[in-house]
Amino acid sequence: MFQEPVEDLDESVPSEFLISVVMERKPCQSPWLDASWTAVGVTAQLWSEAAASHQVTLIHEQGETQQFLNSGYQLQLHVDECESYYHNLCSDSPRCFVIATEDDQGVPVPKVVSLSFDEAHAYLECDEMVYAVAIPPELYRWCELFVLNHYVPVLKKKRRLTDWSANDKSGREQ
Repeated sequence: MFQEPVEDLDESVPSEFLISVVMERKPCQSPWLDASWTAVGVTAQLWSEAAASHQVTLIHEQGETQQFLNSGYQLQLHVDECESYYHNLCSDSPRCFVIATEDDQGVPVPKVVSLSFDEAHAYLECDEMVYAVAIPPELYRWCELFVLNHYVPVLKKKRRLTDWSANDKSGREQ
């Protein structure tokens, strides 16, 4: 996915976006499951307190396949995650990560939306459901501008070897 570079770094950068997640339900052939769920996309708009309530709306139905819009999620970028955002943007296919938990009926309900590889991996390590969806252009541009404004690569230094044979067992030099 090729994105246009940011020309003006001084432009106003929003601090938050309101995110809606599109979840798709398909019938499943498994005798243990009624349906399979997946996140198929996200939409973004500027954050407003009025639109921050969580709602689920059926937006498309074709045969037994249904798509639901789960709205009211907040996406914020954090300076300490800049390196993860940078690597996400530089990947072949930048992704937006939707972390979900199952409700009482086994339906995945999004709880966190992130652009950080590291955050998504941490949730995956804890056996949470993590869906990777294509990042919308407005979120890509926002994240790119954030990274350009805040990311400072850390130059890795090679450590010098310590001569441990010069020390006795107590750690003092002889």
